[in-house]
Amino acid sequence: MKGLPAVPNSVSLPAHPPRLRAFASVAMVALVGISLAACSDESRLVINSASGAHAFAVEVVDTPESRAQGLMYVMELAPDAGMLFDFEAERAVSFWMRNTYIPLDMIFIKADGVVQNIHVNARPHDVTSIPSDGPVQYVLEIPGGRSVELGIAAGDTVEHARIK
Repeated sequence: MKGLPAVPNSVSLPAHPPRLRAFASVAMVALVGISLAACSDESRLVINSASGAHAFAVEVVDTPESRAQGLMYVMELAPDAGMLFDFEAERAVSFWMRNTYIPLDMIFIKADGVVQNIHVNARPHDVTSIPSDGPVQYVLEIPGGRSVELGIAAGDTVEHARIK
C-alpha cells in the first residue's frame, strides 16, 4: 500500500538495568503474595469441635443480593466446601431452599464464633422457613449431613478472618 510507513520485523528495546529488573520482580512477587494472602484469609474457615478441627473452603456473601442468591442453582458442593453468609450484625435470620438443588446443613453462628444451632439436611426446593434459634451474625452452608459426619454441634467454635 502506498503511503504507509514500513514496519520493521523486529524492534529492539533499550536494556533495563539489572537493579530495575530485580526491583520489578520483587514488586510483582509481593503483589501476588498479598493478593493470595487476602484471598486465602476469606476463603478458609475452621470449625473446632470435640472431634477435631474441620477446615472448609468457603465463599463469603455479604450483600443483600449475594445473600439472596446463596447456593441457588448450584448442582454440587465438595465435602470441604461451603458458603459463609455474613449479616454484619447479630439478628434473627431464616433461610429456605427454593431453587436449591442439593441438601445442605445450615450452621448458625453468633458474632463471637460460637455455633448457635444447626439445621441438618435441608431439603432441596423446600420453601419452609429454617430459622436461627436466636440472633446470629453468620450462617455457614455445607453439604447436607456433613455436620453429623464430622461431629459438629452447637457450642463448637468457628475461626474465620471475619469472626473476631
